[in-house]
Amino acid sequence: MSETLLLAFALMLVLEGVVPFVAPSTWRETFRRLIRFSDGQIRFFGLTSMLIGLVLLVVLK
Repeated sequence: MSETLLLAFALMLVLEGVVPFVAPSTWRETFRRLIRFSDGQIRFFGLTSMLIGLVLLVVLK
């Protein structure tokens, strides 16, 4: 179980690093837009991301 969790974490880090590596200016502009969001908007985005991830885990498992 812990090995699978570490592999998932490693894959997340690889995927998170692709955009800043390939298109740093686009990543920077996206980050500038994100910091203008209110806390509620950021929480909604985080909740939506978690729910989509959970659904994918259930469907693909």
